[in-house]
Amino acid sequence: MTASFTTIPTIDLSLANHPDTLPKLVQDLRHALIDVGFLYIFNHGVPAPVIADLVHALPELFSLNLEAKRAVALENSPHFLGYSGVGTENTGGRADLREQFEFATELPATWREGLPLCERLRGPNQWPNNNAKLRSVIERYISELTHLGSRFLNLVAQALSLPSGTFQPFLSDQHRLKLVHYPGSSPSPNSSNQGVGPHKDSSGWWTFLLQASPPEVKGLQVLNKAGAWVDVPVVPDTFVVNIGQAFEVVTGGVCKATTHRVLSGRRERFSVPFFQGVRRDLTKAEAVGALKAHFTGMVSDESAEGSQIDSAFLRGKYDTWGESQLRTKVRSHRENGKKFYGEVYELYINDDIS
Repeated sequence: MTASFTTIPTIDLSLANHPDTLPKLVQDLRHALIDVGFLYIFNHGVPAPVIADLVHALPELFSLNLEAKRAVALENSPHFLGYSGVGTENTGGRADLREQFEFATELPATWREGLPLCERLRGPNQWPNNNAKLRSVIERYISELTHLGSRFLNLVAQALSLPSGTFQPFLSDQHRLKLVHYPGSSPSPNSSNQGVGPHKDSSGWWTFLLQASPPEVKGLQVLNKAGAWVDVPVVPDTFVVNIGQAFEVVTGGVCKATTHRVLSGRRERFSVPFFQGVRRDLTKAEAVGALKAHFTGMVSDESAEGSQIDSAFLRGKYDTWGESQLRTKVRSHRENGKKFYGEVYELYINDDIS
C-alpha cells in the first residue's frame, strides 16, 4: 500500500510555461493524481478581479430575504439549479447544514418526450432578483474556470503519459457552479456538525474549489488511505482541485476520487466549487474501456471507509453518466425529485435496498 498522505500537495501551474520546469510539474502532478487525489494549484491564470468580484458578491447574495431566495428555489427547476436552504440537501442520508445557490453554463432547455430523462438536467439558470451585475460576475467566473479546466486537463494527460486533449472528449456542454454558505453554529450534544457529509464528488469530471473565507476559518477535510481525516486549510490565491467519480472510472481506479467532508464551526464559511461537467451520454462501457489498455497494471488504493461511499456510476447500476447523475440529484434533493421525476423517484430512492 502507498504511504498515506498527511498534507495536500501544492502545484505551481506556471512551471508549465518553460520546458526546463515542466518535468517537475508533471512529476509532482502525477504524485498528486495517483497517491492523493486532492491538490492546491496556484499561478493558475484566473484573473484576480474575477475571483474578488465573486467573493465580494457572496455576503450580499446570502443576505437576500427569504422571499427573494424562494423566488429562485431549486424546487422550481427540473435542472436542479437555484437556491436550496439549510438542511434541504442530504449526504449519506443526513441533512447538510448549508444553504446554496446552484448555477451552470447558461444553456436553453432542450429536453422533450422521447429523449432520455437525464437530458432534462440541461437548462437555464434562475437569477436572484434578475440581478444583471451578479449574473455578469457569475458568468465571467464560469467562463474563466471552464478555460482553466481545459488547460489543466492537458497537464493531467501529460502527467499520466497520455497525449494532450485525451480527456476533453468526455466533457459536457454544461458545467456547474455552487455558491455555498455554511452558517456558524455552536456545538451541542444533540446537534449535527455536518456541513456536508463524507462523499466523493459525483457532479463532475474534476472539481475546482475556491475557499472564499479567511484562512482561520476551517472545515474542509479529506480522508487519507489510512482512514484518517486531513485538514485542507484555506491558502490564499489557490484553488483546491480534486478528482470526480467519472475520472476515477475512466482511469480504471488508478486516480481515485478522494472522500471528503465539511464540518461546521462557530464561524460562517463560504465555499465555491466549480464542477467540470461530464457528457450525459457517456456509457459505462465507454468509460471503462476507452483507456483500459493504458491503465491496466497500474495500482492505487484507498481507505476501507472511502471504498464504501455510494457511487452509482462506479458500481455499474446505471448505463450512462447522465442517469447516474440524475439519480444522485434526486436522492440529494428529494422534494425536487418528487415534483419533476416522479416516474423514477421511488426507484432511485430505494435502489440500494437489498
